[in-house]
Amino acid sequence: MHILVSTEDFMTEVIGWFSSFILVLTIGKQVHKQWKSGSSEGVSKWLFLGQITASIGFTLYSILVRNWVFVVTNALMLLSAIVGGLVVLKHRRAERRSAGRGVESPPAHAAHA
Repeated sequence: MHILVSTEDFMTEVIGWFSSFILVLTIGKQVHKQWKSGSSEGVSKWLFLGQITASIGFTLYSILVRNWVFVVTNALMLLSAIVGGLVVLKHRRAERRSAGRGVESPPAHAAHA
């Protein structure tokens, strides 16, 4: 019976870590796409503020209940929210600067081409 419980616990951990990997990969890919495109059009800064706030709370909660899958997942989601929020702020700043000059700014990846 002990082996069965260990197998169930192992499979539970595998499912948790795999799901965490997929979630973080998906969000990371979206933030990378947004950064590469040079635009954050249609992306609200409030999305990232909400994600940062929720991720801090969920990370603390996960630490308190000692769930390491969620500690790692929520800490990485917090990091992605911070990066995503910084990308949005960078894009908005560039948009304001180019609007002030009356010039449309090229995407960030094309600036050095």
